[in-house]
Amino acid sequence: MKNPYLFSYLPFVTVLLFSLTFGVYSVGETLILFKEIGLYQGMREFLSDFQLRIFLLTMYSLVFFMLFAALKLIAVTIHETALLFFLKEEADASYSASKSGVVIYFIGALASAIGIQSWKTLVLIFLITSFIYFVYVVYKLSPFMPLTHTVGLIFFQIIIWSVLVTGLLYIIFRLYNGLLASIPLTNPVNK
Repeated sequence: MKNPYLFSYLPFVTVLLFSLTFGVYSVGETLILFKEIGLYQGMREFLSDFQLRIFLLTMYSLVFFMLFAALKLIAVTIHETALLFFLKEEADASYSASKSGVVIYFIGALASAIGIQSWKTLVLIFLITSFIYFVYVVYKLSPFMPLTHTVGLIFFQIIIWSVLVTGLLYIIFRLYNGLLASIPLTNPVNK
């Protein structure tokens, strides 16, 4: 009998690897920005280049770790809520059938080291990995559900993620527009 907890450590390692690759990219971009605005030399008075890089890497990796951990928590909650609504069997086989899909995210996290020089490549690798994982999980769960429930599972997750992303983008644009409106330079004074 195969141990169902064989891959239980992989989500943590995956989040850690994605956090490190996004963190390393962010450190490089931050140092370029610091040099352009003249802040780099001032920071070098307090820290060596290596210490500054380690400090920034720690901070960015921590931020990205929290972001990816939160995304994982939200994704698991949405997925298991969808399973509650559409998976009518109580067999452990249906639940554990999709658990081996964490290897897909692990491979995607390893592949993200390739795109460490471009944020577009990093995001693309993350999105492609998420899509492949979603297709794999639906494929593994489909033998345990009728076709209507499989379609319901797919649409439930697509609709919930669409609502969340749309709401987040709306809030970000509202805050951005509010910030621009509050800056005096963007509002010409009528004479």
